[in-house]
Amino acid sequence: MAGLEKRQGKWMKTSRLAVFALATGMTLGLASPALAQSSPTTSAETYRLLNLFGDVFEQVKSKYVEEVDDKQLIEAAINGMLTSLDPHSSYLNMDNFEEMQVDTRGEFGGLGIEVTMEEGFVKVISPIYDTPAEKAGLQPGDYITHIDGTPIRGLGLNEAVEMMRGKVNTDIRLTIMRKGEAAPFDVTLTRAVIKIQSVRSEAKDDVGYIRITKFNEQTYSGLQRAITDMRDQIGPEMKGLVIDLRNNPGGLLDQAISVSDAFLDKGEIVSTRPRDTENTERYNARPGDLADGLPMIVLVNDGSASASEIVAGALQDHRRAVIMGTRSFGKGSVQTILPMPGNVALRLTTARYYTPSGKSIQEVGIVPDIIVPQARVESIEAAQRRSEADLNGALRNEDETISNAESDANDRRSAAEEIALEDYQLSRALDMIRGIALFAPRPQG
Repeated sequence: MAGLEKRQGKWMKTSRLAVFALATGMTLGLASPALAQSSPTTSAETYRLLNLFGDVFEQVKSKYVEEVDDKQLIEAAINGMLTSLDPHSSYLNMDNFEEMQVDTRGEFGGLGIEVTMEEGFVKVISPIYDTPAEKAGLQPGDYITHIDGTPIRGLGLNEAVEMMRGKVNTDIRLTIMRKGEAAPFDVTLTRAVIKIQSVRSEAKDDVGYIRITKFNEQTYSGLQRAITDMRDQIGPEMKGLVIDLRNNPGGLLDQAISVSDAFLDKGEIVSTRPRDTENTERYNARPGDLADGLPMIVLVNDGSASASEIVAGALQDHRRAVIMGTRSFGKGSVQTILPMPGNVALRLTTARYYTPSGKSIQEVGIVPDIIVPQARVESIEAAQRRSEADLNGALRNEDETISNAESDANDRRSAAEEIALEDYQLSRALDMIRGIALFAPRPQG
């Protein structure tokens, strides 16, 4: 899962040296700072365990049924140490680190699927918009049990993700277990170069609709362009904005802060609290609202995670937007990318984040102000509609404007029904924006 990431250029040298030295049978005369600060008992126990690791390493090297590669063994050990901490900490080898860097820039290769590990299976957090995973119909909450027929149970998340990588235009078969389905089923996807346009916009009559699919380095600038486009298309009649964060798995912390700041004039946006609470960081909004105070609805669902939850939580706590949809994923932790020698890195959970009101949403998520489950509604056939004009002997309105009013009503009804059939939550959000706008203060002439 992309999660919420901070970028950092430091790396820890001595502790890694200690592990590698002991693992390869070398003698290390200088203790790492972490060990030096420990109590004598703790330090001795730590060295005993590190020596145990070195002994196990030598036994595997000399007695395993097949010859093993030192680099693979040590990297697997490092990754095992990190993944045992939580589902979001991991080791990034050279390929994974490079892919992560490309991902945050907005382009990468693969299936376009954000995943985590749960109960021994790979769990889909969300498919990314307009990618092979989204086109194949994968849904948040799906479990991937097999990859090309190979069971996933027993593998680490990184191993499973590595199996899903491959050359562009090659096929992969995933076995999916989905809630509500009686049996697992197979889905075949074709790997592709994933180019993420993290922000897209569309005028919904008199309401601006902006969908943010991921928080990468282009997100805030994309949001600025989207709002400008909406103002150009709709003009001064724009009644408000719908910001769609559904199935947005997160991304960069600084972009989540910038997007929140775009609509807030003042106040705290988010705070991050590491183990040492003295290093708590608070991020505050600066004056200026790109939407100029227009009513806003933010759509979320169980695929909205991490950076998405920061934005939704900040706008909710400041009562700047109405949050609508279903409860979000509930990932309230921050991962810091720690580059290491050799163009590798650690993704390490270093802090929890809190909304402006001081709430941690870890495991809880953002609870919408208005709960609206996704649903499909049946279209009302024209033959079933009745009005005064359908009654026998009804008085006729001779006003010439009636035909224009009738035509406008029919157009609006058709557009509303089309949106409702395709996306019920969005239809409700558009209705609410227009309702709020009816009672908003009007500028005095």
